[in-house]
This record gives sequence, structure tokens and C-alpha cells, in this order.
Amino acid sequence: MKIGARIAAAAEVLEDILERHLPAGMALSDWGRKHRFAGSGDRSAIGNLVYDVLRRRHSVAACMGEATPRALAIGASRAAFKLSADDVVAAANDGSPHSIGPLSDAEVAGLSRDPGADLPAHVQGDYPEVWHDSLVRTFGERLIEEMVAFGERAPVGVRANELKADRAKVLKALAKFSPEPARYALEGIVVPHPAGGRRTPNVESEPAHGKGWFEVQDEGSQIVATLSGAGPRMQVLDLCAGAGGKSLAIGAQMRNTGQIYAYDRDASQLRPIFERLKRAGVRNVQTIPPGDEAALLEFKERFDVVFVDAPCSGSGTWRRRPDAKWRLSAENLATRLQDQQTVLSLGRQLVKPGGRLVYVTCSILSEENIDQSTWFLSQAPEFTPLPYAAIWQATIGEDVPASADGREDSLLLTPASHGTDGFYFAAFQKSLKTEKSMSTDG
Repeated sequence: MKIGARIAAAAEVLEDILERHLPAGMALSDWGRKHRFAGSGDRSAIGNLVYDVLRRRHSVAACMGEATPRALAIGASRAAFKLSADDVVAAANDGSPHSIGPLSDAEVAGLSRDPGADLPAHVQGDYPEVWHDSLVRTFGERLIEEMVAFGERAPVGVRANELKADRAKVLKALAKFSPEPARYALEGIVVPHPAGGRRTPNVESEPAHGKGWFEVQDEGSQIVATLSGAGPRMQVLDLCAGAGGKSLAIGAQMRNTGQIYAYDRDASQLRPIFERLKRAGVRNVQTIPPGDEAALLEFKERFDVVFVDAPCSGSGTWRRRPDAKWRLSAENLATRLQDQQTVLSLGRQLVKPGGRLVYVTCSILSEENIDQSTWFLSQAPEFTPLPYAAIWQATIGEDVPASADGREDSLLLTPASHGTDGFYFAAFQKSLKTEKSMSTDG
């Protein structure tokens, strides 16, 4: 397909997303099924353009003067395909029957227009205005800088599985993708997202992945797993284990000693963990039957570390799932806030005296992060917060980065500040003298 046809196809997909409210992945799959003549390169280029529009929907619309699917696809095509304005005009006029068609004078002007610094913050930062107050609470004066970074394509994050291969070995295995060592994560590797219309490298198709040498995992996810403080011979609970990514990382740092219990209330979320554990050679993980809270509570006050990777809005992944930011509603958030308090209340009961509860979200919204930490401490006086800097120094190294929200008790990782997805980390230590233990002292 020629470039003009790719732009037209992206506009068609965007119509399904923006006007018919289909999820982006579904809309792209539907388009591919209806247009089987399109090759994998075409589908990749169209997908890149669609996601670039969703990442920068407000600012592109501001330049183009309208927010129609056609205008957005045209406006984002310059950056998406690394073209000049003249190149886009020429592509639209290539005479192909499937092309986007000749551009109007307004569309041509929009291709060269700078959105400018006088636009509202939510337009410059490309986020829904409804979340403005929350994001101001999080980032303050750095709001636009932080949010603009969520408009960039995300790299592929890789964690070398030290049970089978070190980082140098994995870097060599992935050399054709130009990988680089991660900035902070000790076993982390970053595979840059290709420019233009080229597809994201499918590193999971590599033999090294089949051998269990590495897992695909964002650097931020790797960092919070390390900061959990889980180590050899400990008893650890991954309370919201999902597909098991952090259980795998923690299992490796525990050197296959001690015990990790993986639990999730959703059986379908937990299902992939079994194959992943086998491939990675992680042998110290047991699963608790999904949704069986009674079985979970048999481990009351058992664990050195309870890792709560709480269900959340996913706002920290907006650069990877940009359509999600336009779908997030106040009702969705309210449900997640209740879920978070439920799992925190459950996790509280499972930490042994002197143990640690770790609270993590992939969110940048204050309501899900510092507000929930504050709520937890108000409900659980037996816990005290642990400043993240000391944990970082003990587990990762002396070079401790600043939190993106400026706090010292908890850590917020972001694309602009750390090159990671958005992750919130807070740790709380349980006192050695709990109500239960004091009642038996006599």
C-alpha cells in the first residue's frame, strides 16, 4: 500500500474507534480481516499511525483545526511516517483509488502549524480534561512535560532471567534489535521502538525467549519488583499476581529459594503463569486457587513480604494503550478505588509482625496512589511507611532518582523522569508488636 492509502486506512480505523467506540485493537483487527490484501508491513504502519493519533489526539486536532478521523490521520502522519508536509501532500495526491485524496487548503496549513504554548494544558499534554486536577496534584508545574512524554512510543522492555542467562548474554541474543542496558533495572534491557511505520520487534519469537533467557517486562515493573525487598529464603505473597510477571521477577531474585504464593481472584488472569514458570525455570512459586479467599486467609500473618500489585486505571500505561485514556471514566475509577482498598485490607492481615506490605499501581492518578497509601495508614496503625530511597540503596544502588511527584515517602516512576511506564511504589512495615501478638504476651 502507498502512504496515501495507509493514511486513508488509519482514518477508517479511527472512525470505528472514535465514533463507534470500538477498542483500538479490535478496530485494527476488524480492518485487517476486511482488507486481506494488506501485508504485515501495511498493517504495522497503519497501527502505528492510529496509536500515534490516540497518543496525541488533542494537540493534533489543535493543529488541524478539527478532530475528524480524516483530519487526525493526516495531521499525525508527518511524525508517524517521518515525512515533510510536502511529502504528505504528495502522498494524498498520488492518484491511487485507495488514497486519502487531495488535501484542502486548511489541511495543508494544519500540517505545518505548531500547536503553541498558549493552548490549555490538557491540549498540550494530550490527556482528558476531566483528569486535569488529579494530574496537577501529581505533577504540579511539571505537568505538561510529564504528560507530553506519554505521547511518545514506548520501547520494548526486557528482563534477563538470571536463573538462565545474564544481561550480557541476552543483549547478544537480541543484538539485531539494537538493545541497550536499562537505565536502572539491574537485569533490564530496552529495545527501542522503531521510527516511522516499521513494526515493533517481536522479541518473544526469538529462540532465547523460548529457552527462558528473558521475559518481556517494562523497566518500571522490574524496578518495583526489586524494591519489594524479597530475597532468598523469604515467604512472599504476590496478592494480585495476574499473569505472573512480577512473581517471575521476584522468584529469580530469590534464587529459587524460599516460597512465593501467587494469587489472583480471576482464574483467566492467572492461567498463563504456569507455562511462564516452566519456561523460566522458576521453581519456588505455588499458586493459591483463584478467588478462594478462605484458602488465602489460612496464611494469616505468615508472609515476610505481601506484594499488592493492585487493580488500577492503568493510566501509567497510556503510551502503550493510548485508547484507554480516552475511555477512563469517573465510574471506572471509583470501582478501582474500592478494589484497591479491598486488597489492601486483605493484604494487611497476611503480613507477619516485622514484615512488609508493598503497594504498587501502574497509575499516575493521585487518587489511586498517595490517597490510597494515606487511607491504608489510617486503617492500619500497626504499619509505618518506609522511605523509598533507603530501599533503593539497599536493593539497586546508591544513585537514587527523585520521584516524579516530588515525594520522599513513596516513588512515582514516569516516562519523562525515568524512561519507564508510570508506576507507583510504596512500602509499609508492620510492627513487631501487633494486637494479636500483644494479646498472647500475658
